[in-house]
Amino acid sequence: MDNTEITIKTDKIYDGKILSLKVDTVELPNKKYSKREIVEHSAAVSIVAITEDDEVLIIKQYRKAIEKEIYEVPAGLIEIGELPKDAAMRELTEETGYTASDIQYLSEFYTSPGFCTEKIHVFLATGLKLGEQNLDLYEFIDVEKIKFEDVLKMLDRCEINDAKTIASILYYKEFRRKDNE
Repeated sequence: MDNTEITIKTDKIYDGKILSLKVDTVELPNKKYSKREIVEHSAAVSIVAITEDDEVLIIKQYRKAIEKEIYEVPAGLIEIGELPKDAAMRELTEETGYTASDIQYLSEFYTSPGFCTEKIHVFLATGLKLGEQNLDLYEFIDVEKIKFEDVLKMLDRCEINDAKTIASILYYKEFRRKDNE
């Protein structure tokens, strides 16, 4: 059965710096009509950066939307014309000050496909070397190095509740398991 929804009309509601909002009128497979509110969001990267001592670089930053400071892996938007791998290298350095001698693709996922187009590409960064953070003017980030096993415990205790971080750490955990087989 083909469950494709055909867009009949699009109304642009908002066009911002990192996202846009539109309302699509769609024809459903049963020939009825419905509206779909869609957030168009730029693609992004997340980076699981692992030190030689099996520590994960975790950033702590305040997120206004939820009014609290949370733990996250380094992440950011892919700039126009930029490859995801290059964005991962850039974001790692900007947010943490570290560069990586090796960066490899782990996976990708949609953050909330029921209403948002955002896709995050997940990378593993190793061979880390500390340099200088290069934060945006309006960005305030603390960097912590936390043992991988302790990060998993933080997940178990719900101390990490950022979806991209959870997914990225679990992708890395699976990669690590397969790599050790």
